[in-house]
Amino acid sequence: MSKRRREQHHEEHPDESWLLPYSDLMTLLLALFIVLYSVSAVNTSKLEALSQAFKTAFSSGVGILDHSTILDNTENNKKTEDTKRNKDKDKEKDSSKSQAALQQEEQQNLEQLQKQLDKYIEKNGLSSQLETQLNQSELLITIRDTALFSSASATVKPEAQKLATAIAQMLEGYSDYEIQVTGHTDTRPINTLEFPSNWELSTKRAINFMKILLENTSFDPKKFSAIGKSEYQPIDTNDTVTGRDRNRRVEISILRKYVEPTNPENELSVETSTVSQ
Repeated sequence: MSKRRREQHHEEHPDESWLLPYSDLMTLLLALFIVLYSVSAVNTSKLEALSQAFKTAFSSGVGILDHSTILDNTENNKKTEDTKRNKDKDKEKDSSKSQAALQQEEQQNLEQLQKQLDKYIEKNGLSSQLETQLNQSELLITIRDTALFSSASATVKPEAQKLATAIAQMLEGYSDYEIQVTGHTDTRPINTLEFPSNWELSTKRAINFMKILLENTSFDPKKFSAIGKSEYQPIDTNDTVTGRDRNRRVEISILRKYVEPTNPENELSVETSTVSQ
């Protein structure tokens, strides 16, 4: 009787075999949380390396606490980042050298164009009507309006049309540059049916002169623009006849393609040429 009772008592003992996988699972979860906590402040590349290590561990059976894979991947990623960083630095150096070379070449080309224009001005006795100026942003050709238009008119004079044609021929080799034509007036008001104000007059003069330049088929009209500044960008006083004469002008700007960042210590010097008769 006692033997049977002992056997029955033994059979009623619960099965505790599930404790082993349960304890393994808890150990893995604890290890996971510890690792996640330890990498909470690492950069993205290290986190990616950790993720790759977990994938390797679960797919190939490598122990989750075997950190050699993590270290190898992290080291490889670091080397990759260093290589990429060095390549980027080399590209920046090459780009900087290339930019400097292009700026130097452009400077030489614009200086050559300025000399060509100055020679034309001197040869044709136009020094009182035209001047050139090379600065850090453009080659500027300034033409007094008396050489181009009659008073209160935006129609280009016949002799001025020849001048515009000659300038266009000299600009043929620079057709890939942006060219801006700007009209300016003095402060004396105008109020006609065609020109209610100096805004309309200055803009129309710029447009009409630009149209003559564009008769040269070497140019792409997309590279051209015409604007009017009215009386608001004077270069001299409007209190004298001479000053007003200087303020009434048309400017042709050949805009640089390679402009250095603004830096007072590195600004290109302004070269203004006024050819004497």
